Amino acid sequence: MADWNLLAEGRIPRKYRAGRMVYLQGTRPECFYYLISGSVRSFISTGGGEERVLAIHRSGDLMGEASFFDGCPRVTSAMALEDCLILTVDRGQLDAAFQRHPELALPMLQYLARTVRNLSGHVESASLPARQRVARWLLAQPPGEDGSLRATHEAIGQAVGLSRVTVSRALGELSALGLAGLGYRSVTVLDRDGLEALAAEA
Repeated sequence: MADWNLLAEGRIPRKYRAGRMVYLQGTRPECFYYLISGSVRSFISTGGGEERVLAIHRSGDLMGEASFFDGCPRVTSAMALEDCLILTVDRGQLDAAFQRHPELALPMLQYLARTVRNLSGHVESASLPARQRVARWLLAQPPGEDGSLRATHEAIGQAVGLSRVTVSRALGELSALGLAGLGYRSVTVLDRDGLEALAAEA
C-alpha cells in the first residue's frame, strides 16, 4: 500500500468541522483530497432531492481523484462526518510529489482504477436482490480494529439504495445463513468466502 503521507511533506492540512462540505457535485475539480484523520461521506444527489451514499471515507483514503484526473465536473459531493484533517492536492503539488517520489505513480493508478470499479459496481448492483446488494456492500468496507463494520441499517440502506426495513430483513437472512453477525450499529463478516459466493450469484 502506498504511503500517501508523502503527499503531505512540508504542507499543512486543513481542518474540516463535522457537517462541512469538502466538495460539491457538479463543480470543477481543481484538486483531489487526502483524508489524514476523521471520516467523510461521499454521496450523489438526485434531481428529486434524494441522496445515495457511495462511500464512507476514513483515515488514509483519497477522495475526489477520479474527477480530478479526467477533468470533468464532479459526480459526487463529500461531507465531513466528524472533525477531519484533510490535505488538498492540486496538479502542481502532485507533479512535485511524483518527482520526489516516483514510486507513488503506480499505486495512484491502481487506487484510481479501484475507484472507477467501485462506481461501476454501484451501477451494476442497482438491479440485484436486496441481500446481494447488502452482501456486496459489506465485502467492500474495511473492517474496524475489532473486525466489525460500524454502520446503522439506515446508513447501509442509503449506500445501497434500499429502505431501512429491507436492509434489516436482508441482514437477518445473512445472519441466519451464518455469513454475518449483527451487533448494535455494527455488522461482522463471519464467513467471507460464503458471502462472496452469495454476492456473485447470477
